[in-house]
Amino acid sequence: MKRTLLAGVAGLAVLAAGSVQAQDLVFPVGEGDFSWESYNEWAESAPDLSGQTVTIAGPWLQPEDEVFRSAIAYFAAATGAEAIYTGSDSFEQQIVIDAEAGSAPNVAVFPQPGLAADMASRGLLSPLPEGMGEWVAENYGAGESWVDLGTYPDQDGNDQLFGFFYNVNVKSLVWYVPENFEDAGYEVPESMEELKALTEQIAADGETPWCIGLGSGAATGWPATDWVEDIMLRTQPPEVYDGWTTNEIPFNDERVVAAIEEFGWFARNDDFVSGGAGQVASTDFRDSPKGLFASPPQCYMHRQASFVPAFFPEGIEFGEDVDFFYFPAFAEKDLGNPVLGGGTLMSITDPSEATNHLMEFFKLPIAHEIMMAQTGFLTPHKGVNADTYMNDALKGQGEILVNATTFRFDGSDLMPGGVGAGSFWTGMVDYTGGKDAQAVADEIQASWEALK
Repeated sequence: MKRTLLAGVAGLAVLAAGSVQAQDLVFPVGEGDFSWESYNEWAESAPDLSGQTVTIAGPWLQPEDEVFRSAIAYFAAATGAEAIYTGSDSFEQQIVIDAEAGSAPNVAVFPQPGLAADMASRGLLSPLPEGMGEWVAENYGAGESWVDLGTYPDQDGNDQLFGFFYNVNVKSLVWYVPENFEDAGYEVPESMEELKALTEQIAADGETPWCIGLGSGAATGWPATDWVEDIMLRTQPPEVYDGWTTNEIPFNDERVVAAIEEFGWFARNDDFVSGGAGQVASTDFRDSPKGLFASPPQCYMHRQASFVPAFFPEGIEFGEDVDFFYFPAFAEKDLGNPVLGGGTLMSITDPSEATNHLMEFFKLPIAHEIMMAQTGFLTPHKGVNADTYMNDALKGQGEILVNATTFRFDGSDLMPGGVGAGSFWTGMVDYTGGKDAQAVADEIQASWEALK
């Protein structure tokens, strides 16, 4: 039955109730650059789950919800099960209510690990199927990082794997205009030492290396926290970064202060920043990349996450008008290729046989490739065909993830709100304004201690 079904389906039809069934395949099996061989092999041995239903709830709304349904349709096609996804803009509140009431979906898609860890400690999540951690460690770029990020204490305090990461984003990017580099004879740096040398060279040539803006209304300062987090991962082992985000390592530790000062090497030098260092805090982050596209250029580089093209001028074409490179690591530090970012994770909130098989399906390249081909989906899965990414920008970011040796979440998001979205932000504004790094770090640490 399965073999006949897989050979004859085509087209996409999303049911009003949010369910997907065997006929709802957006890409005909066997066509395109997708990893059909591994999918067909899995489908031929998949159990018959006809009559069973898997429910999934998460934060994805249009158009991502329909794209996700088109991916899990391939699970339905292979097993006969029905898969129902429901998206909500109040997911994080609703999932707790449903789990406490005993009416949770089979799978919850968390936008970040904090809530998942909390629910795991309360006994509201079930561990992922046996062997999932070993598979992630072997098949994901920076695999051990993803295992660590998805492992939390259960109700009895025992560490277990509760989270499978699916759809992530990258912050460790530097954007530039290839034509400007070519005209000036500059090459993309492959190490932090080379990046700093390039910064000095551009300034020596009478040009401005960087555009940096920290302005963001009430959230002013957050872009600087990303800089510091990236630098922490490039100057210290990941366990130091982890200790910093929990305050096991105080914010005013000399290693943290050194990372702040390393950011200051770029941001507090009038020759290195468009408008001078005094303009960094007051320049809106949405406006800061525009200097890349001025004629003559107001800057040559801009460090920002994968979302920043939304603030580029209209008509900018990736690969020609703009490109990016990995914010590089220090060659002398021997800390590999760390990547800063975020991502969504799947956890089991109501276990069942069909749910376990759905989690097995998410190991397949096709479960990622169907998403990659239709939306801004990124995956660290080393087995996917990168040619299925929707565009070259996503393909390049996907390659950064696959080649990463360490992945960590945005540190300020992991800290208490009063610090990560409070004193850390304002402290970075004070620092770029000229305040001493140690004094800033002391004040941030004092604010953390006041919250305890």
